[in-house]
Amino acid sequence: MAAHLEEQQELDDFKYFWKNWGRWLFALLIAAALGYLGYIIYKDHKISQNREAAEVLAQMVDKAQSKADSKQINADLLKLQQDYPDTVPAAQATMMVAATEFDAGRYDTAAGHLNWVLSNQKAPLIQALAAQRLAVVLLQQKKYAEALAALDTKVDADFAPILLETKGDVYAAQNKAKEAVQSYGQALSQLPKEAVGEREVLQMKIDALKSN
Repeated sequence: MAAHLEEQQELDDFKYFWKNWGRWLFALLIAAALGYLGYIIYKDHKISQNREAAEVLAQMVDKAQSKADSKQINADLLKLQQDYPDTVPAAQATMMVAATEFDAGRYDTAAGHLNWVLSNQKAPLIQALAAQRLAVVLLQQKKYAEALAALDTKVDADFAPILLETKGDVYAAQNKAKEAVQSYGQALSQLPKEAVGEREVLQMKIDALKSN
């Protein structure tokens, strides 16, 4: 159990890199951490592999925090992708690097990393986050059709609102107010009542479109 708690702390430290990736991220990371812990407990034969992957991820975080050369970070990422492709730490590390590439304006590279996650990590939670971030990257490039295609990724109902809201953002960028309002409305209807902040933002988006 102590080892599991230590891995939880490593994942909490990792959230530092994701501060610009949306208000949804905190809840998703908590759920990912819990899901990851449950996963390694349930899959006994995967414990060693996941622990090793988590150690590499922790090394990446330390290097990034100390502003190490990007080649060192990319070497760790490559090790995770090659040796532990189906682990949650590999997916999280890849999305961390994708965020860095996005912030640097290297959108094609960021999209490539996110597509890797979608191809190698089948956990519904990670799939939803990767699909949403890929759509944001494509939206930034004005690749609207590709962004909408990414948002058609099948996810659990709990994570559908994040994709629906982003779909609304894509339609809004295309000046398709009717379709945007519809997507925002669907997201709003599927959000729990206690998600007050998310509901308020969606309603503001709807009202802004209807007032134009």
